[in-house]
Amino acid sequence: MKNVAIIMGGYSSEYKISLSSGNVVYQNLDPSKYIGYRIHILKDKWVYVSTDNTEYPIDKSDFSVNIEGKKTIFDVVFNAIHGTPGEDGLLQAYFELLGIKQTSCDYYQAALTFNKRDTLSVLKPYGIKTATSHYLNLGDEINVDEILKNIGLPCFVKPNKSGSSFGISKVKTVAEFLPAIEMAYKEDNEIIIESFLDGTEVSVGVISYKGNTKVLPITEIVSENDFFDYEAKYLGKSKEITPARISEEIKQKIELVAKKAYEVLKMRGFSRSEFIIVNEEPFMLEINTVPGLTNESILPQQAREAGISLPELFENAIEEALK
Repeated sequence: MKNVAIIMGGYSSEYKISLSSGNVVYQNLDPSKYIGYRIHILKDKWVYVSTDNTEYPIDKSDFSVNIEGKKTIFDVVFNAIHGTPGEDGLLQAYFELLGIKQTSCDYYQAALTFNKRDTLSVLKPYGIKTATSHYLNLGDEINVDEILKNIGLPCFVKPNKSGSSFGISKVKTVAEFLPAIEMAYKEDNEIIIESFLDGTEVSVGVISYKGNTKVLPITEIVSENDFFDYEAKYLGKSKEITPARISEEIKQKIELVAKKAYEVLKMRGFSRSEFIIVNEEPFMLEINTVPGLTNESILPQQAREAGISLPELFENAIEEALK
């Protein structure tokens, strides 16, 4: 029996979604193989939460917990934290220093992919297409006319390091541009402004599965809103169609690009890449390394389509981490 610490929560706007993901992992672990421990990592506390909701503090010096006088250590950490500190490399580095195995990618890959600007910059030389973009750091001079001449309208203004579509705006007029920048800066001190890509949005999971890189079935995103924002993702304002209604030729192109990105970046564990298909070509938007893991989330939908149940998906992640 392996002790599995399922870390959930985090310090970002995504913490509630992460708690849901972590609880789904907890509920789907095979009890004959694993003892799951729900670990809430929050700004004000790191605690193990027992089945009766009693909280026991985590000893950060070795990531152990004292439960009624008995010290418990963990064989592996299942990372279900979306956003910082679970998706940006901070916890990956911490666990590496402690010598504890964990299910997500390594700390460098996590830090790189959490930064949209840097990820796309690394992938462009490999022929992976992206939107035209402009970057701003908090305090930079904002030349509206120059930026919009290059990017065009409509465009997207996004926090550079954030998830779940927090702080993202679709800007249609010049008057909306500066307020959108102000909103994005509430989530991050770096922002990315991208040209609007008019096409079909798809999402594809790539995972380490039984020792190999596996591309999962592609999901088509049809949002009721202007784009795949928070409401569309989590409040039912979208249709997620798996497998996507795309040609075999486009499907193969996306699979090739998604797998290439995963392997070029030396990823492991889960990933979910977002693309817009324009004129039969996939343009990459971003890569998520701790995607949602609830029953309704996209990657579990894709796994089910591939014939992989949630218990199988989570067991595989643990066993891959333990190698």
